[in-house]
Amino acid sequence: MRKLIILGLMAATALPTAAPAQSRGEVRRESRQLREEQRELRDAYRRGDRRDVRRERRDVREAQRDLREARREWARNDWRELRRHNRALFQRGHWRSPYRYRIFAPGIRIAPGYYRSNYWIVDPWRYHLPRPGANRRWVRFYDDLLLVDIRRGVVVDVIRNFYW
Repeated sequence: MRKLIILGLMAATALPTAAPAQSRGEVRRESRQLREEQRELRDAYRRGDRRDVRRERRDVREAQRDLREARREWARNDWRELRRHNRALFQRGHWRSPYRYRIFAPGIRIAPGYYRSNYWIVDPWRYHLPRPGANRRWVRFYDDLLLVDIRRGVVVDVIRNFYW
């Protein structure tokens, strides 16, 4: 029986603790959890017990990591809610590519013709996309969006069927 309990505890600690955030409410809950952990850390400093301080620091780090993951996941999927309520913004339009359609995956190096400046999404905030970062651009390729590192030509992220 003791071995089963230990095995169960080991399995529980091996599983990821943070589920991906699906809504803004989950981001708020993670933020509230972080504030609570920080408050407990301040209390542990006041009490002066080293073990409590170490444990609370670890809890604060975990809460910060969970909040970062929740924000990242929410930012990654925020456009879906917008598309559900504003279909006209995501209509295909008169976009044509000089290349045949191909399925791209993250990590693939592509030719500069695929990510020329006339294919860039110049206003990603309009579509509630996450900020691309330095030397990265959101690029339209048929109905898909590619996040491309324009210095190296490497596809960083792909959102399939972004446009209708």
